[in-house]
Amino acid sequence: MKIISAEYKGSSPRADMCPQTTLPEYAFIGRSNVGKSSLINMLTNRSKLAMTSSTPGKTMLVNHFLINNEWYLVDLPGYGFALRGKREMDKLWNLISHYVLEREQLTCLFVLIDIRHEPQKKDIDFINFIGENGVPFAIVFTKADKLTKQKAQKNVEDYLTQLREQWEELPPHFITSSSSKMGREELLDYIESINKEAKQ
Repeated sequence: MKIISAEYKGSSPRADMCPQTTLPEYAFIGRSNVGKSSLINMLTNRSKLAMTSSTPGKTMLVNHFLINNEWYLVDLPGYGFALRGKREMDKLWNLISHYVLEREQLTCLFVLIDIRHEPQKKDIDFINFIGENGVPFAIVFTKADKLTKQKAQKNVEDYLTQLREQWEELPPHFITSSSSKMGREELLDYIESINKEAKQ
């Protein structure tokens, strides 16, 4: 898939305030500092479409970007809740869960995982949560350029091994690097294949 246009369409503090549209939505979520904004910018070939921040957990809204006038890329707040008080954490979780569970336009949720770390409980718990609720999703491992190929593959396999303890069938997964653009074509082709299937 070629990205011809990528246009910011607005930010919503609540899931029921998101744009009224019938277009498919592909949402990106992960723990704080997982490299979500960098990945979105890499996928769209726009250096500042999603604003990156040195402060983890800056995304507090549901951000919609219209891609090729055909589908929406959605930037969700992280579920790690870096440096948040309980009230703010509850508000963020309410926003995330309402979008993920109730947004009819959500076609696939991409769960971002930092490939440098061993399996994290928050990631596993979130994956199990969306799986139990029947949310279609795929896993995107980020920052693969930070490790050797062998170490990256081992860390991915460690995650998949842990997921197999509860999952009969594993979701699709992608290995990416925002700096080298690794995984870009595979991710975009995956989105394109789902869009084509939906039109048939």
